[in-house]
Amino acid sequence: MTEQPAGEHVAPQIQAVVDDLVRLVETARTMPMSASVLVHRGEAMTLLDELRDALPEQLAQADEALAEAESVLADARRSAEEILTTARARAIELVQSEQVVAQAQARAREIVAQAERTAGALRADADDYCDGRLADLEVDLGKALVQVQAGRAKLADRLAGRSGDRSGDGSPGGTSGHV
Repeated sequence: MTEQPAGEHVAPQIQAVVDDLVRLVETARTMPMSASVLVHRGEAMTLLDELRDALPEQLAQADEALAEAESVLADARRSAEEILTTARARAIELVQSEQVVAQAQARAREIVAQAERTAGALRADADDYCDGRLADLEVDLGKALVQVQAGRAKLADRLAGRSGDRSGDGSPGGTSGHV
């Protein structure tokens, strides 16, 4: 529906009748010493009948235009409400999605912290185990060292005993009957 300037929304037929009535009054003979005029009754009644006949049709058209405008307005309101409902639903989805992401991030941080604690405990256990094994090895190596030292000491005694035998037997080869 296009807007029309004031006065143009009245049907041309009604506008013409009103113009004729105005002209009838303006051109009517004035009463002396008064603001009243003499209007030809027949002409005035004919114009008023034309106006009366044209008005119902114009009122019906106006009612139609008003109903159409109300329908368009109702459609616009429905459409606006649908848009708002959709926007609200989308906003709720975004907030919930953001909450899910925040919860997932918090859970991920918890999992990482737990994994780091578990890894630290495993490292400590592995270090304790290695330290225990190295301590056992140290003891075993200490025993082996004692045995090696004892063996070398015996060998040194034997070697020292042989060199004492060699120097005292007077034989030129330095060998004794003990081998």
